[in-house]
Amino acid sequence: MANGTLKLSLTYDQIIALVRQLPAREKIKLGRELAKEAIDVKLTRLLNVFKTNEISEELIRKETEIVRAELYANKKGK
Repeated sequence: MANGTLKLSLTYDQIIALVRQLPAREKIKLGRELAKEAIDVKLTRLLNVFKTNEISEELIRKETEIVRAELYANKKGK
């Protein structure tokens, strides 16, 4: 491996045993990294749910202009 990393096959229990050996600060950092990864996975899944090819850029632009005009009219009327 060119960059000096190793690939190990570890069981869940082995990983837990290693984590328990870490100092508290390192456990916190690891927890944050795992949380970020989980958030990334959830966000990707959520975005894929809403992903569609049915809406064109032109339709989005037109709808945006309509909403902006309504907001401007409402703001101006008050």
